[in-house]
Amino acid sequence: MTALSPEAVAQYRRDGFYFPIRVFSPEEARGYRARLEAVERAHGGPLGGRLRHKSHLLFTWLNRLIRHPGILDPVEDILGPDLFCWSSSFFIKEARDPAFVSWHQDSTYWGLSEPDVVTAWVAFSESSIESGAMRMVPGTHREQVAHRDTFAAGNLLSRGQEIAVEVDESRAVDVVIHPGEMSLHHVRMFHGSPPNRSADRRIGYAIRYVPTHLRQIAETRDSATLVRGVDEYRHFDHEEAPAGDLDAAAVAQHAEIMTRQGEILYRGTQAERFRR
Repeated sequence: MTALSPEAVAQYRRDGFYFPIRVFSPEEARGYRARLEAVERAHGGPLGGRLRHKSHLLFTWLNRLIRHPGILDPVEDILGPDLFCWSSSFFIKEARDPAFVSWHQDSTYWGLSEPDVVTAWVAFSESSIESGAMRMVPGTHREQVAHRDTFAAGNLLSRGQEIAVEVDESRAVDVVIHPGEMSLHHVRMFHGSPPNRSADRRIGYAIRYVPTHLRQIAETRDSATLVRGVDEYRHFDHEEAPAGDLDAAAVAQHAEIMTRQGEILYRGTQAERFRR
């Protein structure tokens, strides 16, 4: 059984992305958003810094989400049956917020041995043109290009990185998806997103999946969560699921892993880790 049709897989391989894919109902999406916003109220404001990254190691409901068959089945159609969740991040734009994501390729600083990486971007709220939906340029995933770091204050990316060659924005596709839907995109896809001009928050949860044969080529030992199949390679340390939301063992594991993740993502800079 497959989740994606042969035509959908062919479109992904040709364009570097595919959408929309329904994962769960709009009502379930509202439930995920409510859980997130309850956490934010408890912490006195929007998620920031390390809490925004690899959050599936801190919250049981997100650890279940990264294993959701509505996500994993389409990803397996592209990457095969043995899968790690390598990382996850919230991309949250507040209502009428100038925050943006510059044109970039995810692969630039991740240090993974091969570009066999799929991001599942799951919408907890409307991701419309007005709210700053992602934009992607079809067919730009076939090679790595040069980037420059900007560390721009309004940029949601770790280093404010941007593509250092001209991007033909006239060819860009707006990835409009509704709550409970997701898009899939290749790690080398040219993509970015403008500010949110709407009256509501734009909340997306980006989950990065890799086949178990990949490895980290940076000097720092990396880790990942096995979500399907088997790991015959042991290139990554295996991460433990949280026993409870923000329980002490989960918080300690997350802190140690995020220190290593920071060493990988920010290598070669003196920048503050996970500033947003």
